[in-house]
Amino acid sequence: MASTYTPIATTTLGSAAASYTFSSISSIYTDLVLVANGYITTSAQGIRIQFNGDTGTNYSNTTLSGTGSVAESARDTSGTNARLTYDASWSTTTSDYAQINVSIMNYANTTTYKTFISRANRATSGVDALVGLWRSTSAITSITVFPAANNFVAGTTFSLYGIKAA
Repeated sequence: MASTYTPIATTTLGSAAASYTFSSISSIYTDLVLVANGYITTSAQGIRIQFNGDTGTNYSNTTLSGTGSVAESARDTSGTNARLTYDASWSTTTSDYAQINVSIMNYANTTTYKTFISRANRATSGVDALVGLWRSTSAITSITVFPAANNFVAGTTFSLYGIKAA
């Protein structure tokens, strides 16, 4: 990580979990970076995100995904959450270990909507790139990450970093 990244919180799941939430996020940074590594209990399920517990239809995103032989794209509008990966991204097999890196810009700004860029990869099956929008001017104080269905497995890790202005 760059020297401007400040670790905020890291956790490794001790047992399967339906979601993970970072809460009470301080507003002292300009941007946030979320990193997740692991597996889920059912294959072919994408990973989702919500901010501040908002389950309203305030999320949109555009997805590009590729396997080396197949390219796909998708667009979601007015969702109750946003994608961090394409639906077939995370699997249960240890040979298809997955990682997500999410950059959340201007998360504490209270005059603009929040945007993020997510990059995901699976060791044996492909990559994803997504851009997302949360249509709220509220500062982000909590982030919940969850699979579209089922659970994250034990051993999945989540880390949150803050980036301070130069």
